[in-house]
Amino acid sequence: STLYIIFTFISVIYPAKGAICLRPVEQITEAAEAQNTVAFPDKLYSQKANASAEDKLAFVVQTMEEVAALFEEDHSSASWEESTAENFLNVVNKQAEELSSCIGSRKKKNTKLHLYFKRLSDQVLKKMGHSAEAWELIRAEIELHLMRVHQLASSLTSTN
Repeated sequence: STLYIIFTFISVIYPAKGAICLRPVEQITEAAEAQNTVAFPDKLYSQKANASAEDKLAFVVQTMEEVAALFEEDHSSASWEESTAENFLNVVNKQAEELSSCIGSRKKKNTKLHLYFKRLSDQVLKKMGHSAEAWELIRAEIELHLMRVHQLASSLTSTN
């Protein structure tokens, strides 16, 4: 069944790739000292904790796509190697693509999640001129997202 494939994919493939995905983020640079002006969307993750498997997966996929879109922006001033950013972007895009094959193509995007990432782009990256400091704030924020996405995806296997 489709749910069995989803649970198998999440339990076997995703956690391993999640670990691969977190390593480049941790390598990028140390934690930011400046405060982030965009509140982390904890409420969205809490709401998805009780959602259907398909809704959880759709949220995970959208989060990965939004993360990838942020990293497509000018990161030439960031303090990490270009190859590290490219590797991270490749892993995130591949995960999103593989997971999206497990959900229906008609899934509506979460507007609040999209607007949150737009605020990160506008109020952090653009406002701070895509500086190294701005990218450090983004790096710290993305690290939180990857941990929360991993928890959300892992919950799919523990509920069955």
